[in-house]
Amino acid sequence: MNDEAPIQPKIAVYPGSFDPVTMGHLDIIRRAAKHFDHLVVAVLNNTSKNPLFTVEERKDLLAQVTRDLPNVEIDSFRDLLVNYMHAKKANIVVRGLRAVSDFEYEMQMASTNHKLSDEVETFFMMTNPQYSYLSSSIVKEIARFHGNVHELVSAEVEEALRAKFAGK
Repeated sequence: MNDEAPIQPKIAVYPGSFDPVTMGHLDIIRRAAKHFDHLVVAVLNNTSKNPLFTVEERKDLLAQVTRDLPNVEIDSFRDLLVNYMHAKKANIVVRGLRAVSDFEYEMQMASTNHKLSDEVETFFMMTNPQYSYLSSSIVKEIARFHGNVHELVSAEVEEALRAKFAGK
């Protein structure tokens, strides 16, 4: 008789605003997808921010750039992350770190999430050095002034940025 509990799939959540998704985000998604059975990329619907892209547009762009990753799901949420994770039966948060300056904020968030639910662990991934300077804000600023974002975002995102700023 085997009293061992069945192995549970490793489900992780990579939360963020992804406004828009950059090559740095995509690098973290691709690398994290190799470590977990299922990775949920969850677009945060932060009502206190004024995003360039709607939640649906961000989800669509993420779906396009991750279509070749069968274990990646695109979703959105507007609740506490730990509540969302319980609903998804996930216990691992994936977070990318670009620089030391990111660490203090991410450590605070990880500690808070762990305090709210001791089942939640945070998996920090160092960003590929070629993307360490990259942020969605920088991409939007370059695109706003019709600069070249070709190496910073996927072709789908570049086209969506061009369309957003064409009328402005």
